[in-house]
Amino acid sequence: MTLLRPTSCAAAVLAALALLGAGCSVAPRYQVPEAGVPGAFKEMPAASEGWLPAAPADALDRGPWWTLFGDETLNQLAAQVEVSNQNVAAAVASYAQSRALVAQARASFFPTLGLTGGATRSGGEARGSTGTTYQVALGASWEAPLWGRLEAGVDTATATAQASEADLASARLSAQAALATNYFSLREADAEIEVVTRTVESFQRSLAITQNRYDAGIAPKSDLLQAQTQLANAQADLASLRRQRAVLEHAIAVLVGKAPAQFSLASAAWRMTVPAVPVAVPSELLQRRPDIAAAERSVASANAQVGIARSAYFPSLSLSGSLGQQSSAASQLFNASQSLWSLGVSVAQTIFDAGATKAKVEGAQAGRDAAVARYRQTTLAALQAVEDQLSLMRMLSEQESLRAQASKAADDTEVQTLNRYRAGQVSYLEVASAQSSALSARRALVQLQVNRQLAAIGLIQAMGGGWRAGWAAPNS
Repeated sequence: MTLLRPTSCAAAVLAALALLGAGCSVAPRYQVPEAGVPGAFKEMPAASEGWLPAAPADALDRGPWWTLFGDETLNQLAAQVEVSNQNVAAAVASYAQSRALVAQARASFFPTLGLTGGATRSGGEARGSTGTTYQVALGASWEAPLWGRLEAGVDTATATAQASEADLASARLSAQAALATNYFSLREADAEIEVVTRTVESFQRSLAITQNRYDAGIAPKSDLLQAQTQLANAQADLASLRRQRAVLEHAIAVLVGKAPAQFSLASAAWRMTVPAVPVAVPSELLQRRPDIAAAERSVASANAQVGIARSAYFPSLSLSGSLGQQSSAASQLFNASQSLWSLGVSVAQTIFDAGATKAKVEGAQAGRDAAVARYRQTTLAALQAVEDQLSLMRMLSEQESLRAQASKAADDTEVQTLNRYRAGQVSYLEVASAQSSALSARRALVQLQVNRQLAAIGLIQAMGGGWRAGWAAPNS
């Protein structure tokens, strides 16, 4: 069963109208908005400073950027984020949904076919008889792609899907960066727990010395009380660090898609590795960061919406047809003599709508302007994030050697002061002060070292991680 085709003359007229409308798209030509990107970062250190050596530009283009830290446990956890993190799973589903909408929009270019059938029994005194009518029909309808309206709809759906793809990349990068941040914070907590544990043991020995001196009548009770106070404070700090570690372990469990009760991470040696992060020029940031890409695709979608709104100014053309059979006997339903057909062409044009179409166009244009502003703001925020991380990394690098010197000097002071106390040359107050200063210096050094790792993670995230889009935005 086939549809009856229109005459050759009618077909030619319809084809000409369709080609005319398709070639006269009313959507504005899209251009990526200017974002005022500088040629270089202000906080980018000179090559002579040596802390950021040259590196291949593709070191972060694709793949697992976290491997730069050389920690196998982190590598294993990051692999679980990819498949088990629920925020990433939700972003994957959203991307699949947006791709389905693209397929739905593209289907509008093709005719719609429908098959109907049924049986009707009717009668009554006015009719004089009772009978059954059987019918079956194949119908088709098609809207001509005039004025680029359908193409703009596909462009909108495609740009939205690409923005969803970038959102997926953002979700992955955010989860990966959060994992790395929490992981190294946990390892730093392990290191601090070790430092404070050793300090507690040292304070216990000092308390024993002070207790012996007090029992011998050499030291006053105030020395004993001071030693007890110092030990208790250190033990309280140790309990606080263990709680902090537990909270970080719970956060890592959620990031890898597990309940905290089902996850544990054993203490391990901390790899204090700060990789050299290759920094791209600002213009490359527009392709590297998924949030910028998503904002740019939103502009493209808004631009296509302007075309859809403008197409309402022009007529729409649709073609419909049907071919069917109708009979009072089911056995004769498919006889040629029982066939029915219809073919129709309709053209619709709005004559007056009190400015509704104009308002829709203006609204779409305003939406595009808002999307452009959001794109530029996203770009500025990205540039700021990179500058902030560059400045932080440089400052932390400069501080590390100074913190190491301060820690060593405080350790030496602690040893000398304790020896002098044993010789009866100083009071225990000076010992307590020296020990507190040494502990603070050790912990400050450990905290600075993990901050350097976290700053490197922040810079990698600010640079867009290892993501690079699989599509290219049009330049014109």
